[in-house]
Amino acid sequence: KCCEVDEKRKPIAGTEFVIRADLAFIAIGFAGPAAVGPVSELAGQMKIAIDSRRSNNVEANDRDYKTSVEKLYAAGDVRRGQSLVVWAIREG
Repeated sequence: KCCEVDEKRKPIAGTEFVIRADLAFIAIGFAGPAAVGPVSELAGQMKIAIDSRRSNNVEANDRDYKTSVEKLYAAGDVRRGQSLVVWAIREG
């Protein structure tokens, strides 16, 4: 679900809409640990496993970056925490 936001990036009531897609990328850069940052709401809604051993980031394996949610992958900072951009590039 999407919505319009005001100048403070707060949702504007009544502006919700859905974009249907086969594939979506969320490129947010480093936004803090998934357990407390802006990713936390999405993680809670989708029941994404959080890796408590890695600074509470989204849990995904190191081979193909699959998460606990079917067809959902995590790479870069959301998976490994704040890091060099070269790691995110390597992970695709």
